[in-house]
Amino acid sequence: MTTLISRDELRSAIETGTVVVVDTLGGDYYAQQHLPGAIALVESEVADRAAELLPAKDATVVTYCSNPACGNSEAVARRLTALGYTDVRKYREGIQDWVEAGLPVETGAGQAIASGR
Repeated sequence: MTTLISRDELRSAIETGTVVVVDTLGGDYYAQQHLPGAIALVESEVADRAAELLPAKDATVVTYCSNPACGNSEAVARRLTALGYTDVRKYREGIQDWVEAGLPVETGAGQAIASGR
């Protein structure tokens, strides 16, 4: 199982810019809301897009999905680990927990986020 990261640890890492956050829901879910600075990467795209989106295999990467019942974050984390990423963690509680805690989210499609919006 992938190493877990708490909400407080993740919030701190986002604020200090020491983590790459990966939204594993993608599509409309990502456009509707995602954690600050998160990139969208679903399981079916990991093999084709991971190297482009996550060039540093030693970077701290945190995957998340909707809540603890969602398996997407674990599936993507396992695929990234299999590709040689060395510091992959999972925010098990997901965006539901983040929103319920009153923390900020971003909206919009991935292109807008990638261009620095």
